[in-house]
Amino acid sequence: MSENREVTLADFQACSGIEDVGEAIMHLENTNWDLVAALNNAMHHDTQQLPSEMSPDIEMMEVVQGVPVVTFSSSSDVTKNKIQQSQQDYFAKPGTSSLKKSKSTILTFNVKYLDHIYKIDISDSCTLSDLKDAIFKKTNVVPCQQELEGWNKEGPKTNNVMLQSLNLPAENFLMLNPIVEIGDSTLNAITLSDRLSQTYMLNIKDEVYNKTYNLKYPGTASVLDVKTGVFTLIDVPVRNQQWKGWPTTVEDDKINLAQSGISFPEHNLTVSKMPSKEKPVVDLVNSDSSADENEDVEEFEDAPGSFIIEDDQFIDNITPAKILRLMPDNVEDETMGTLHFADQFEKRYGSAHPKFFTGTFDEAIKESCLKPAKDRRLLAVYLHHDNSVLTNVFCTQLLGCETVLQLLSANFIVWGWDFTYESNMQKFFHSVTQSLGMIGSEAVRNIDVDTLPVLMILMRSRSTTEIFTIVNGNVGVNELLINLIHAVDVFQEQKSADIGAEEERQAREKVKQEQDKAYQESLAADRAKEEAKRLEKQQKEQAENERLAEEARKEAHRLAVESSLPAEPDADSSDGVLKIKVRLPGGKFLERRFRPDTPLQTLLNFLIVEGYPTEEYKVLSSWPRRDLTFMDTKRTLSELKFCTQETVILEER
Repeated sequence: MSENREVTLADFQACSGIEDVGEAIMHLENTNWDLVAALNNAMHHDTQQLPSEMSPDIEMMEVVQGVPVVTFSSSSDVTKNKIQQSQQDYFAKPGTSSLKKSKSTILTFNVKYLDHIYKIDISDSCTLSDLKDAIFKKTNVVPCQQELEGWNKEGPKTNNVMLQSLNLPAENFLMLNPIVEIGDSTLNAITLSDRLSQTYMLNIKDEVYNKTYNLKYPGTASVLDVKTGVFTLIDVPVRNQQWKGWPTTVEDDKINLAQSGISFPEHNLTVSKMPSKEKPVVDLVNSDSSADENEDVEEFEDAPGSFIIEDDQFIDNITPAKILRLMPDNVEDETMGTLHFADQFEKRYGSAHPKFFTGTFDEAIKESCLKPAKDRRLLAVYLHHDNSVLTNVFCTQLLGCETVLQLLSANFIVWGWDFTYESNMQKFFHSVTQSLGMIGSEAVRNIDVDTLPVLMILMRSRSTTEIFTIVNGNVGVNELLINLIHAVDVFQEQKSADIGAEEERQAREKVKQEQDKAYQESLAADRAKEEAKRLEKQQKEQAENERLAEEARKEAHRLAVESSLPAEPDADSSDGVLKIKVRLPGGKFLERRFRPDTPLQTLLNFLIVEGYPTEEYKVLSSWPRRDLTFMDTKRTLSELKFCTQETVILEER
């Protein structure tokens, strides 16, 4: 196999994602080693896949075994010539694998769309198709629906025309009028701007796990955004997803939902996993069906040592390009993004890697830097970029080194983020600004993308969290260890000082708390004494009031009884007056005359008037001894056998 076929095979595997070498060679031989045609044939045509999923316009975003990044397009023979010319006109700068072209003029296009003007800078060596792709990234209007007006001269006839052939000025002003074809006739009365502002509810039935998801998307979201979002739910790559329910007018997955013709406000879709095809057994030696069979065999024999076929070893050792990113585009939830990052990192680089913290950047700072000094740790932020030629070595050789892993595990919280997509890079810049302020944000923004990946070390110093150092991806294991050990030494010294200061502060706070506690206890005791005095005084006042009230009641009762008491009869009365003496508890006597027919109650009332109420005192007769207060008070004294001279005894109850 010739060197060109080696490159074509590697490019085909990188673009198609087909890992089996035999299957890849079969597709290439069926098209006489035409890369674009082979990619077309490799795609599935028996499912409801969008044309963009079967498009031959494939972009290889990674460097595979030193092969430079090249954008392939099958739109014309001119593009094929650009592929061959790109290896001479472009060069890869160490750092990222982005390509730069020499001797080109930059044209500026000011494109007006929906009351907004979008500024686009593009090389004049690009085609009108490239300009429309750039406009799509700004406006979400797919290229097939873009109608551009405002060309200084007659506008370009085809999308493949080179911009430099139009003799355009350095700055141009164009008007974008989208061509809208809505499948649902009920939406024709709604303007495009209104549809873009609507929110669509997509009821997606997952036939892989037999679940149903109700997902909301704005009208500006594309069909590809929906498929990418579903990938995070069912773990089926977009190219392996089989869909049902998209309108027949949808011919490109770049089209947004507002232009797709789906039902509003809800639309039902079904997704499943595309069935895998059986991989045919290919005879690697006799697989070339071209007329120059013998020549091809010689090319295989003349291939470099790294490409020599030895039984099944060739198939096992080929590592295809990794198309699946560590993070999907436009991550909204940082926690979900870090979960995806950690999972894909292990799948790609193996189990020898740091234990990545899954959570937001702010949570990682709290877990490492904002704990008490004795529990505090360093924070290592790993910033990844798939397009960097340094990434694979850094992840496998440096982050997979046992000594590095032990050092990170003992002293660091490791948090990872993917800079491959611009949207995720801007998301991280926003998080850094929120957590570290403008100074920290400026330091991160000043990191040159060409130096990625980097390991950024953060530590807590003098009550502030700040960036201690940034280790670029072009270092070796020894230099990385030196940087990490230096950071740990500085951190341990600062940590010891912080622990001492924290212990002193805690001791002062403890003394203060004890003093406050003693003061509060003394204050509580004083308050308790005051409360006891207040209650005692209140009880005394209440008892006095009750006593006075009782005396007032007794006095009122006494006066009432006194008013009803009959007058004492005269001593010389002829009715047989009884003379009754009452011996009081103190030994004194009371004496009064009563008529024989006087009721016993009158005697008791007399005693009440004298201050001896019946409820407190009992009246006892001397002979026979009896308690008169328990007898019928209506009976007369004569009935009770009182003598002319009678003495009764008064006792307290």
